[in-house]
Amino acid sequence: MVESNTGGCHCGRLRYRIDAPLRDIAHCHCSICRRTSGGIVTTWLTVPLAGFHWTRGTAAAYASSPSCIRYFCSQCGCHLVLFTSLSPDSLDITVASLDHPERAPADRHIWVSSRLPWLHLDPQLPEEDEEAL
Repeated sequence: MVESNTGGCHCGRLRYRIDAPLRDIAHCHCSICRRTSGGIVTTWLTVPLAGFHWTRGTAAAYASSPSCIRYFCSQCGCHLVLFTSLSPDSLDITVASLDHPERAPADRHIWVSSRLPWLHLDPQLPEEDEEAL
């Protein structure tokens, strides 16, 4: 049986389903995630591209760098998905947009070279200065 998880934006205009295990769950400390989300850290999980399905609405897209496109709700602004051409067979999904984010605890920190010096979150997890793809 395939694991299935659902999620969506704050206003409900966008909904998605993930038909794949939730894996590679990382707290990202990069400045681009901070600036695009307005948060001090964004926690992402990675799923195979074929395992992700929009079930309601059409997301707006923003190219935040030459290799990354971020998808968000044009109504409420919720940041949901990131596609990077560096990993073209997968998508990153914001853990906070899951209906049950408690099912997706982080297993590492990425881009800690950009971490805010006063932030202390899950200090027991392994850290990467950037991100090993």
